[in-house]
Amino acid sequence: MAVCARLCGVGPARGCRRRQQRRGPAETAAADSEPDTDPEEERIEAGSAPPSGTGGGPCAGPSPSPPRCSLLELPPELLVEIFASLPGTDLPSLAQVCTKFRRILHTDTIWRRRCREEYGVCENLRKLEITGVSCRDVYAKLLHRYRHILGLWQPDIGPYGGLLNVVVDGLFIIGWMYLPPHDPHVDDPMRFKPLFRVHLMERKSATVECMYGHKGPHNGHIQIVKKDEFSTKCNQTDHHRMSGGRQEEFRTWLREEWGRTLEDIFHEHMQELILMKFIYTSQYDNCLTYRRIYLPPSRPDDLIKPGLFKGTYGSHGLEIVMLSFHGRCARGTKITGDPNIPAGQQTVEIDLRHRIQLPDVENLRNFNELSRLVLEVREQVRQEQQQQDGEGPAPPQGLLSARGPPGAPAEEGGDPRGGAAVAEQPAQSGQGQPFVLPVGVSSRNEDYPRTCRMCFYGTGLIAGHGFTSPERTPGVFVLFDEDRFGFVWLELKSFSLYSRVQATFRNADAPSPQAFEEMLKNIQSLTS
Repeated sequence: MAVCARLCGVGPARGCRRRQQRRGPAETAAADSEPDTDPEEERIEAGSAPPSGTGGGPCAGPSPSPPRCSLLELPPELLVEIFASLPGTDLPSLAQVCTKFRRILHTDTIWRRRCREEYGVCENLRKLEITGVSCRDVYAKLLHRYRHILGLWQPDIGPYGGLLNVVVDGLFIIGWMYLPPHDPHVDDPMRFKPLFRVHLMERKSATVECMYGHKGPHNGHIQIVKKDEFSTKCNQTDHHRMSGGRQEEFRTWLREEWGRTLEDIFHEHMQELILMKFIYTSQYDNCLTYRRIYLPPSRPDDLIKPGLFKGTYGSHGLEIVMLSFHGRCARGTKITGDPNIPAGQQTVEIDLRHRIQLPDVENLRNFNELSRLVLEVREQVRQEQQQQDGEGPAPPQGLLSARGPPGAPAEEGGDPRGGAAVAEQPAQSGQGQPFVLPVGVSSRNEDYPRTCRMCFYGTGLIAGHGFTSPERTPGVFVLFDEDRFGFVWLELKSFSLYSRVQATFRNADAPSPQAFEEMLKNIQSLTS
């Protein structure tokens, strides 16, 4: 308000109203186009002449006062251009300055531009005139009111989680649930379906509609619980029911979720997991609580670009994992989960200090040979940890050769993080080495790359049903290219292939690295 007052040459809104109350109607109307006389700090001075007695030489007299310039003296069409360039959140305060400003701020051109620049609304907003809804209504009653729910969210659906992206889509705000492709096609694009939408059909208020089910939009409700959390409720859950009862609902859900029928799934344990997920998730009836999630921040020295990936998880199907880098390690956090390892938990952790040099292809086919290499590195990691804690001798010299001595400078074979020199690695040069899964290691997707850039020691989280007895077990992180990586689970003798989610998400960047770390802790604590 103080800035507005200095720009327009009038006092704060409260002062303006007091002066208007003292004037008669004719004086008030005349004041709309005439600047008020206020103290010096409430005026913007034109020119750059120094104040009297501060410059102009020893013989110079007092400088003449520069002419005053007020926004109120500008033509309305120029004021429209000026106001349209200001953030929409500042315009209500500007409207309180004086009657003239308030009248100009009813110009739809101003709000049309704010809708386009702040929320990306590219629709022809002139069509709104037919329904009697103004661009100002769209901004104030739809976009601005529901701005806090835009971005990425994780629904609270027990261990299963999920990925919701709330976006401005034309003259609607739509919540899209992102689903992995059908198992095991990890390289296929993501699927998505609408869960709710908000739109403005008349000037009264925005309408919330539930999109769940197969009977079209119906009455819903959105409540912003607190910062970074909101909930949805369906007021007509009968729209979710099907004429054929639960059996028809299950078969429809199975085709959408898995792309097949129950008869196509021969594995009995997999059938049990699928039926369990249907019973658990369908009970919510789209009445859910969502918590905000951020995309991981990126740094120039990251191994690859962090982000969201689709991964294979055996009988559980495909799940969504967020890969993030944290100095000397990388982590894969589940955005969607299962009854064994729920959403929010760190499914894999990669030690970027410990490279694993794979043997030739023939020896790599031998599972025992790969297991021996990984267990050697695990022993090295254990001894290094003991050394840091002051509880044991330094690891044998032979084990240090894979990574260089701790803290070695980059030009001597180690990067600043203590690992091998990044500049000389295949990941940077584009060179690759042959890769094949050892005999006996199962994979849901046999179409994995046959060359890789590099491998690192890592650990994977495994647990019993209900997240019982969780433990981290050794494995191998395999980097194939910028968009694909894998993980060999030694104890499970299985392989997970991950492929990057190729989608652009708005309003999903963390305000700071600390905010991202806090978000990871919060979603993990919900299922710990």
